[in-house]
Amino acid sequence: MKKIAASFLLIILLSSFYQTNTLKGKWEYAGDIFNGKKEGAPTEYTLQRKYNNEHYEASLLEKGSKPEKYETGDYSLNADTCLETQTWTNQESKLLNITIHYHYEIRNDTLILSGILPNGRSVEEYWKRVK
Repeated sequence: MKKIAASFLLIILLSSFYQTNTLKGKWEYAGDIFNGKKEGAPTEYTLQRKYNNEHYEASLLEKGSKPEKYETGDYSLNADTCLETQTWTNQESKLLNITIHYHYEIRNDTLILSGILPNGRSVEEYWKRVK
């Protein structure tokens, strides 16, 4: 009985270090810390990202309107690093086709992306999983 309990605890301990290899699903922007300044999510609209195994599509949602796609991109995960490349946007961007190296972490239902942008500014974004 002790061996079974010890084996079970070992499996739980080892699985706590497991990192996912995909962000697959729908995530809603919940705010960020940009260059040390904390900001919440906008209240007049919602930003969402839909991830599949290799790509994401970002949309802006306003009440009474259809979702508006504003960005697409590619991503890959390696250990605790997320490499993200914006491949299309409907607005002017200095990040188009530039790969950003983020540290990523999933805490409960929250995706946290933190890194340094090409302009040298730090960012930490929070995205809540949409059920």
